Amino acid sequence: MKKIDKLIILLVGALFIFSGLIKLNDPVGTQIKLEEYFEVFAQDVRPSSGQDNWASLFFERLIPYALFLSVTLSALEVILGVMLISGYRRRQAIVALLAMIVFFTFLTFYSWFFNKVTDCGCFGDAIKLTPKESFIKDVVLLLMIAYLFLRRTNLPSHTSRKGLLVTVGSMGASVGLALYAIAYLPPLDFRPYRVGNHIPSLMKPSAPFEYEYIMEKNGKQYRFREYPTDTTYHFVDMKLLNPEALPKITDFRVYEGENDITDSLFRGTCFLVVIHNTDDNEALVRRLSKAKTVMDALLEAQVQVKVVSPADPNALQQVLTQAGWNRVTVASIDHTVAKTMVRSNPGYLLLKEGRVQGKWSFRALPDFHTLQSKLK
Repeated sequence: MKKIDKLIILLVGALFIFSGLIKLNDPVGTQIKLEEYFEVFAQDVRPSSGQDNWASLFFERLIPYALFLSVTLSALEVILGVMLISGYRRRQAIVALLAMIVFFTFLTFYSWFFNKVTDCGCFGDAIKLTPKESFIKDVVLLLMIAYLFLRRTNLPSHTSRKGLLVTVGSMGASVGLALYAIAYLPPLDFRPYRVGNHIPSLMKPSAPFEYEYIMEKNGKQYRFREYPTDTTYHFVDMKLLNPEALPKITDFRVYEGENDITDSLFRGTCFLVVIHNTDDNEALVRRLSKAKTVMDALLEAQVQVKVVSPADPNALQQVLTQAGWNRVTVASIDHTVAKTMVRSNPGYLLLKEGRVQGKWSFRALPDFHTLQSKLK
């Protein structure tokens, strides 16, 4: 096998394994991204009359299966990457990888060319790529995999028992990681609401913005770092030179009725109960009922407890009443923000002066004394 073959096999295999593991670390995040794609496709293939056709209905019917597809596609990335590197059924793996990268390249091209789904989620929240960067990355991968496809009959491939065990092991590990992340929370949290982050600071620019001003004079364009005082220049455009200074959190606003209470959550200690929806009332009541003892203890300790949710306040209040949560108030928050904060429904965040001291799924909420220790 040529050195170039080995290098490309290693690069492609490692990248697919890395990409798959990042997505399996947060399959709900990938689910959200797939749902966004399905909604966009359904809208774009729908006739101008607004009536659904078979194509729009097809994409709409995929939405409930987004989580299953998230786990399946992400696990497949890992499995195929392992097969490519280990050599187990390498030729079949190359064919499958080619089909997968053609599919991914179409998605990223669609995102870039039509300015739809501006974050493809290729590497989850770990590495953010623009649609153009994602498309270029996929084109490079497509070329490398196409090369391997043309060379596949010359590449060694085997069907050994050891190779089968390694492949099955990678499948089990992939599915296990996904199930853990779904049942609890992502083991690695790359989102701005992770434990240790100070939310108010992330809502502000990290540095002063620097701009480049594009001006025109006598038919020629000029670029300035400072806005020119010469009034004979005509403004054309301006570009932000340090986009990394933009706030990492831009849409965290919490309302009680029409009152913005966001800042009040950053004073003292606040225990946030994040509820995504009330679609399954019985399950939600059951989960909240198990946390009632902790909630009561927090209130007795003068800790602010706030339920935040994009759900209908009246429907949510009924759920809280059934769960015995009669001493807390409900506030509204954006649906995407709720899912970004914590993937679990409900999920819990403990804040101290706006800093995230802890985050838990409903399956892993600790007792009151453990919560107290987080505040010391």
